[in-house]
Amino acid sequence: MSELDQLLRKIKAAEASGKVRKNWNPGNQGSIDIRISVDGAWYHEGRAFQRKALVKLFASILRKENGDYFLVTPAEKLSIQVDDAPFVAGVVEIIKQAENQALIFTTNLGERIVADDQHPIRVEVDRLTQQPRPYIHVRDGLEALIGRNAFFELVNMASGHEIDGKKFLAVNSMGSEFILGPIDE
Repeated sequence: MSELDQLLRKIKAAEASGKVRKNWNPGNQGSIDIRISVDGAWYHEGRAFQRKALVKLFASILRKENGDYFLVTPAEKLSIQVDDAPFVAGVVEIIKQAENQALIFTTNLGERIVADDQHPIRVEVDRLTQQPRPYIHVRDGLEALIGRNAFFELVNMASGHEIDGKKFLAVNSMGSEFILGPIDE
């Protein structure tokens, strides 16, 4: 079994185990002073979490509903603050298999995501700075901000495409094409 096939099998297994958590709908609701900063660091009452294992545990029960973020257990649902995206994808790699290629991102928590039609890449442009803000869908409406170095790697591997007479940079992964942005002339 190829590396890509093994990775896809692991991702499917993780997503299947997460489906049980989707049905949790506890009656006890509130908020907790937890914040995830733009760089993906987690804070409780202003202090950074020191144990990555605890962050991974909380990330596994993180849910997004109507633009708000919650930690959800069978017993309670607590709102938290997320400054941008809850994860940061700082590394991207390419695996080529036959005629296909897969772009694999690794988040700040070590989770790996394969860009495809279920995990699309999207790029917003910041209104103030006009800088690109790239994201990849992780799971259940949760996204990872694609870090600057990983985005530069994507741009380096991108090719030009023309759509309706306009030129764009795009990358392909698992048979899906993702537009990174226009090519200025």
